[in-house]
Amino acid sequence: MTITEKILAKAAGKAVVEPGDIAWVNVDVLLTHDICGPGTIGVFKREFGEDARVWDKNKVVIIPDHYIFTEDEKAHRNVDTLRHFVKKQDIPHFYDPGTPDYKGVCHVALPEEGHVRPGEVIFGTDSHTCTHGALGAFAAGIGNTDAGFIMGTGKLLIKIPQTLRFRFEGKIPEHVMAKDMILHVIGDIGVNGANYCAMEFTGDAISQLAVEERMTLCNMAVEAGAKSGIIEPDDKVVEYVRERSKEPFEIISGYDGKDYRKYDAAAIEPCVAGPHSPENYSPARKLSDVKIDRAYIGSCTGGKTTDFIAAAGILKGRKVKVDTFLVPATARVAESLITESIDGVSLIEIFANAGCKDVAPPSCAACLGGPVDTFGRTKGNEVVISTTNRNFLGRMGSKQSQIHLASPLTVAASALTGHIADPRDVD
Repeated sequence: MTITEKILAKAAGKAVVEPGDIAWVNVDVLLTHDICGPGTIGVFKREFGEDARVWDKNKVVIIPDHYIFTEDEKAHRNVDTLRHFVKKQDIPHFYDPGTPDYKGVCHVALPEEGHVRPGEVIFGTDSHTCTHGALGAFAAGIGNTDAGFIMGTGKLLIKIPQTLRFRFEGKIPEHVMAKDMILHVIGDIGVNGANYCAMEFTGDAISQLAVEERMTLCNMAVEAGAKSGIIEPDDKVVEYVRERSKEPFEIISGYDGKDYRKYDAAAIEPCVAGPHSPENYSPARKLSDVKIDRAYIGSCTGGKTTDFIAAAGILKGRKVKVDTFLVPATARVAESLITESIDGVSLIEIFANAGCKDVAPPSCAACLGGPVDTFGRTKGNEVVISTTNRNFLGRMGSKQSQIHLASPLTVAASALTGHIADPRDVD
């Protein structure tokens, strides 16, 4: 069996499962946030009763992150709904905005806070829950109805997904990041190329990636239609998890089976996905005639510490030519902008000296538009290059804006030139 099938077989109490099988699986973590949390709670109360208790308060993790730094009353109401429910249920893992417990974007905070472990089953009310497959877990997004059912029972009936293996061999070039690798794959197979499949990433090039870079790969599996993304855990993952969690976990490995696609990592180059789909792949150098109005570095996909280190390496000692927005994914990432440095200069100094906008407080911010007062939200026909994961029409606010997706390196290079640029041409 593949790693995905082995994890799900264990969770279902079965010796063997095959793609297409229907199985009840036990859930290790249920994640929700301020957008879907109130709906999930509503389903739970409707189906199990106003006074029902969640199946396991220690396995429910609630991380408000989407519409946080806004004056929007409905956004505030959603968070208040979560607060009331958490208090009533005595749920310990609630990261409340406006308090020292607030963390930021759920898909980065969940592993940072030690809630993701190899071999476990994680469901979340957000399509990018697949991020957590980077640590060797089965992780998938679900709707409020399924989440409400899990909240009451700790189980979910699912179809076992087929596994598609994507093998990357060879040395990753200096100016290529995981974002380039996944955009290359999505450009290859399309946004429907892995529908309801588990995208497994393997090969010696994957082992070269830091854990945060692996998160980027798995995060965007859903942009190819996948149910999940996953990478077999190695020593890097074990070290990462043990530094953050004292809970026991089991390393589960799959068979080294047939590959769906093979890639020469050395042949991957900096690339861009143009409007209005993640599959609109093009090498960055071929889009140098595209002028941009703003650059955006942030989100669960591109707002991690490694992402900001990469961008700072390009921006150090230079000046941006367009408005450049910086949104750290979590409070820990925001702190790293102060503590991490390049040649003795902190990241935050590098960004300030380069003329970037003030660093926003950690949240999803403009990644999915948000209320009108959201930091970085597009308001007109701007052309944007962004480290985020989606460039659908209106995704960052205005339906007139044109969003190009790229790695932090390519976004930073483009910010310096005022047009889409390959980082190899400015370094």
